[in-house]
Amino acid sequence: MKNIITSSIAMLVILIGFTSCNKGNNSGGKSGALASNVAERVYVAPGEYDSHYAFLSGGYSGNVTVYGLPSGRMFKEIPVFSQFPTSGYGYSEETKPMLNTSHGFIPWGDAHHPDISQSKGELDGRWLFINENNTPRIARLSLTTFETEEIIEVPNSAGNHSSSFVTENTEYVVAGTRFSVPIPQRDMPIKDYKGNFQGALSFISVAPETGNMDIKFQILMPGFNYDLSHPGRGKSHGWFFFTTYNTEEASTLLEVNASQNDKDFIAAINWKKIEEYVNNGGGTMMPANYAHNVYDEETHTATSTMKKEVRVVNPIDVPGAVYFIPTPKSPHGCDVDPSGEYIVGNGKLSANLTVHSFTKMLDAIEKEKFAGEAYGIPILNFEDVLAGVVEQPGLGPLHTEFDGKGYAYTTFFISSEVVKWKIGTWEVIDRKPTYYSVGHLTIPGGNSGKPQGKYMFAMNKITKDRYLPTGPEMEHSAQLYDISGDKMELLLDFPTHGEPHYAAAMEASIIKEQSQKIYKLADNKHPYAAKSDADTKVVREGKEVHIYLTTIRSHFSPDNIEGIKVGDKVYFHVTNLEQDFDVPHGFAVIGQNNSELLVMPGQTKTSVWEPKQVGVWPFYCTDFCSALHQEMQGYIRVSAADSDTPIKWSLGEDIE
Repeated sequence: MKNIITSSIAMLVILIGFTSCNKGNNSGGKSGALASNVAERVYVAPGEYDSHYAFLSGGYSGNVTVYGLPSGRMFKEIPVFSQFPTSGYGYSEETKPMLNTSHGFIPWGDAHHPDISQSKGELDGRWLFINENNTPRIARLSLTTFETEEIIEVPNSAGNHSSSFVTENTEYVVAGTRFSVPIPQRDMPIKDYKGNFQGALSFISVAPETGNMDIKFQILMPGFNYDLSHPGRGKSHGWFFFTTYNTEEASTLLEVNASQNDKDFIAAINWKKIEEYVNNGGGTMMPANYAHNVYDEETHTATSTMKKEVRVVNPIDVPGAVYFIPTPKSPHGCDVDPSGEYIVGNGKLSANLTVHSFTKMLDAIEKEKFAGEAYGIPILNFEDVLAGVVEQPGLGPLHTEFDGKGYAYTTFFISSEVVKWKIGTWEVIDRKPTYYSVGHLTIPGGNSGKPQGKYMFAMNKITKDRYLPTGPEMEHSAQLYDISGDKMELLLDFPTHGEPHYAAAMEASIIKEQSQKIYKLADNKHPYAAKSDADTKVVREGKEVHIYLTTIRSHFSPDNIEGIKVGDKVYFHVTNLEQDFDVPHGFAVIGQNNSELLVMPGQTKTSVWEPKQVGVWPFYCTDFCSALHQEMQGYIRVSAADSDTPIKWSLGEDIE
């Protein structure tokens, strides 16, 4: 009995100790998942909504993924630069033109940096822009339909990396080239790189009402690597800033040869001055070959136009428009605070973070405080432009964003952490581990004049053992932090699809109510649309057969078709007659060697089928749509090429 009492007292002491610790954590620093109720803070109950949208680039997936914050739930993958069998994007006849380029049809992409349209420096939720790195392109996505509406190829570019970032009134979306190349392209020895290769910085105008894009001008810069960029805002609106590395102009073993200089540059571009020069006829029209692809929401069809020239500008022809700011060492991220005063150069090989002052930059330009020039472009004195230095904040700084409360947050790839520091005093306030190698981070609105969110999330490059193993490859990870207090607090790990490089995030309320739920049948101007069962038909035009097909719960019209022959090219033009939200229908037929279709309410899409064998082949709905989904099917009879079987079709009756 004595032993039992002693054991009971000991257990009680231990329990009291645990309780005391938890009470201390609750009242003090909010540490510990149980103490701080972290799970409750990221939980979104059934029927409730996340407070923020996050749009993550998919990297080598070529697409954009949409997540909710704080839940970390993925809501949608939006196809942009890559074919997407789930919906038929890039396979359907209507969307194939979206993937056209000067190199032909490119069915994949490498999507890196999304950015949301702005008005007066604030996110307005109209469009999302994103770059494609490999075959240089910029896409515009509608945040009403959450679909890709336009893709423009960028000529004279390679490795379209320092993009796509928009000016504070969405006057331009800007695309810089990571790899300098011969301009115009030509056959020449690679060893002659220095002095002969150039980097193009492209300013793509955005129509205020429609969002339609057009390349206004390209600035032909020296042959450095233009890594990342951001626009000025507030007092620095009208300027754009690009980090550079490889100012050595090396062409081989860059990990050594492009890391020799103690400082590289941030290129400061006065785009308003160049715009004025161009508007007055300045610049030269250069032959070029690039695709401009536009999706029409009324006809539900994309068109591709090949353009043949682009206006280029030599920076030395526009005095006062371009300057170089020395920045240690091999800077990667280039970030501008909400006021537009401070430009942060994240030198990935530098021990410190360098912060430049826009006001000091203007003063140095006015007083011509130059340290020399590079290819005719003035180089400002480093000390004259320097605002401050964050001393030894971490190892391998990459990217910085801002909370609008006077603080900045920077990722450190090598030391695997996010560091919070104060603008103006340059002191480190807090640091939190990300556990694995981190790349970008995002604060909702953190890349604008008015940051919005209480959250920050970091996107990690190497996940390793954060999740259940799935073979030698795992999804990448993101980590969500609460930044509303003095200290950052890790709330959530969640997997991310593809390889997110950067993300754009904003308050859901700006977008949610404008989200389109259906396409109105009355507005459908697709040339092959059938707006009722009575409009359905099958038309032979030589060896082409056009089937005007409708879908509605729970049948196809027509559902029996005869008279198709081996060797025919059969176009299934499928119109979804539904006018209820979230009732898509799918379409698939045996031997369909492109992709099934997913057709939204009121929409028309087309799939081409080329039958190779005689027989009676079923087609069916691939998206579960009703209790009678399994009954939603039809048959198509294929006869021999020399058959005289006539075209016939029916619904609800036998074909005689």
